[in-house]
Amino acid sequence: MSEESNRPAFDAYVVDGDGKDAFWTKIGAAWPHDDKKGFNVQLTAMPFSGRIALRVPKDSTDTKKPKTVRKKDERAESLEPS
Repeated sequence: MSEESNRPAFDAYVVDGDGKDAFWTKIGAAWPHDDKKGFNVQLTAMPFSGRIALRVPKDSTDTKKPKTVRKKDERAESLEPS
């Protein structure tokens, strides 16, 4: 299995809210079946509310902005290593 095939086809997020006020939390990933007719989904958390969105992963070499997490009623915290 090549390194490219080990990369997930999608990252899984739970999304709570809509538009600019939505909160996205990564909860897993999805890999295509060998026959390309489905996906294996691995979640590290099971959401009780919100919706699950599958998104194509961002390129790991993309260094335009540090990753941030937005918390309700708090300023964003940088996830970039110190």
